Amino acid sequence: MPLINAGIVPSGTFQGAAHGATISVIFDDSAPGHGPRLHRHPYDETWIVEDGTVTFQAGNEQLRAGAGDIVVVPPGVAHKFTNEGPGRSKLVCIHANPTMVTEWLE
Repeated sequence: MPLINAGIVPSGTFQGAAHGATISVIFDDSAPGHGPRLHRHPYDETWIVEDGTVTFQAGNEQLRAGAGDIVVVPPGVAHKFTNEGPGRSKLVCIHANPTMVTEWLE
């Protein structure tokens, strides 16, 4: 059972394959108006919103999520999110794959 010290997770990204894990994780901390541009993965992605208000777009659907909410997007669905402010947002982004595979669409 490995313990990965927070100080060695580069840029808030944990690639599970390097540690024998079946998932990968991004610890996202975004300023108002920011977030990743439209993309998709061949596996599902799950977010846990720790702080802030975030608007998610998945396919043609949009929804607002706040602290404590969990959002799941199925494999192959184009998605992105934006921090609605006024403060920073913090999310844990769980990739259901030991390595991150991303197709950027914009």
